[in-house]
Amino acid sequence: MKAVAELFKVLSDEARLQMLWLLFNRDELCVCDIMGTLGITQSKASRHLATLRHAGLVTDRRAGAWSYYSVVTPTNPFDAAILETLRTQVSALPQAADLLTRLDAWLKCKSLTTGCGGDSCCGTSGKGGTHD
Repeated sequence: MKAVAELFKVLSDEARLQMLWLLFNRDELCVCDIMGTLGITQSKASRHLATLRHAGLVTDRRAGAWSYYSVVTPTNPFDAAILETLRTQVSALPQAADLLTRLDAWLKCKSLTTGCGGDSCCGTSGKGGTHD
């Protein structure tokens, strides 16, 4: 029961749910993609991604100075069922489509600039994100 409680504790944060939703819809994302889409700082993004990683829900890959994250396919049938239910139910929320629109805008802007960390794309998040 403790593992179940820990999973729900990890999933009880809106920022982590948003991050999972973004990652459900892309093979992998750079931390800057999550920052730009959600309009959050690097430290907040990294803290939440570390929580998701420690829970076994995402994995990371380093490429130079950048970290890329992707969703892990759970080996535990309970976790797999919870994540699939989460994916299905979140997809029906209007906010889910808005997040993907913001992500697409961020990725488009990023492709036209010099990559991650470009302050010129911060306005696409709609929240005036900052970069640490």
